[in-house]
Amino acid sequence: MSTINVISSEFEELIAKGGITFVDFWAEWCGPCKAFAPVFENAAERYPEIHFAKVDTDAEQELAAAANISAIPTLMAFRDGILVFRQPGAIPAADLEELIQAVKGLNMEALRADIQSQKDHLNAD
Repeated sequence: MSTINVISSEFEELIAKGGITFVDFWAEWCGPCKAFAPVFENAAERYPEIHFAKVDTDAEQELAAAANISAIPTLMAFRDGILVFRQPGAIPAADLEELIQAVKGLNMEALRADIQSQKDHLNAD
C-alpha cells in the first residue's frame, strides 16, 4: 500500500479507525521532507497493514496548527487512536524500521491503564 494524502476533514476519521497509523507532516519546499519522503513511502510498501498518511502543512495549515506542528518534517504515530510517538526531523530508514516494530509491539492494555491512571490522578487533584 502506498501513502495517502490526508486533509483536515479526514484526519480524525483516519486516526479513529484503529490499528497503526503513521502521519508525516511535510511541505513541498522542505529539503529534509523531500529526503524523508522515499523512506516513508518504502515503509508504506513494506507494511500494507499499517496506514501511512501525509499532511501537506501548506495546504492544511489549520490541521498543522491543531497538531502543534512547529517543525517539519514531523512524524506522528498513532495506535488505536492514541498518539504514541511524535518527533520532528527526518528519520533514517533503520530508525523508522525500529519505530515501526516498537509501535507494533506496544502493550496497549498497559498503555490504556497508564493513561486512565494519569486521568484519575489529575481528577483527584
